[in-house]
Amino acid sequence: MEKIFKAYQFVGGHSRLFDRMMTSANLMSRLTLRLFWGLNAQAYQKFLAQAFAGVPKNFGGRLLEIPVGTGVLSLPFYKNLVGAEIFCVDYSDKMLEAAKLRAEQINLRGVKFFQGDVAALPFEDNFFDLVLSINGFHVFPNKMAAWEETRRVLRRGGIFCGCMYIKGENRRTDFFVKKFCEPQGFFSPPYETVSSLKNFLSEKYSRVEISHVESFAGFVCIK
Repeated sequence: MEKIFKAYQFVGGHSRLFDRMMTSANLMSRLTLRLFWGLNAQAYQKFLAQAFAGVPKNFGGRLLEIPVGTGVLSLPFYKNLVGAEIFCVDYSDKMLEAAKLRAEQINLRGVKFFQGDVAALPFEDNFFDLVLSINGFHVFPNKMAAWEETRRVLRRGGIFCGCMYIKGENRRTDFFVKKFCEPQGFFSPPYETVSSLKNFLSEKYSRVEISHVESFAGFVCIK
């Protein structure tokens, strides 16, 4: 956990570089996405679409995002959810600082930010209508606790959705994750495959839809 915390403190302190890669903002980021993650321009757009596929248009309930990171992908998306009550959690205070600054820059008001651990969320049972996790579950060290906590705080009939890295779809990506992301503390094994993720979530939710783009799976689950 300490290694992961330090890794994302570093990322939060260099959020501009991180954000450029996540948004495919320049030539270097596009080359990185293609070389290490197998995401060309078309695949990257599919990745974004599946990340938010579970959030209904005009959603107006309580939404929890865990982890929010720098908010580079999600906060602009929330501008369209006028009636929603947004709660954002991250373990790294540096990442939260970057996310808060972004919210101010895009004039996104009313979002509540919390520093916390997904393995012990500070919310009541059945509190949220939707829980969103973009690129979170390949990071969390205590994955079972994370699965249980995200389900605990979601009301019956609520939506659990997002995306995550999965193994077995791109050898170059798997090699990069094993040799770089894990040692640096950016990722934490074990990892799911497409089939293991669907089987696992199907045991916990009444309805599960799984998609994938290269080494990223999208999931939409109904509790």
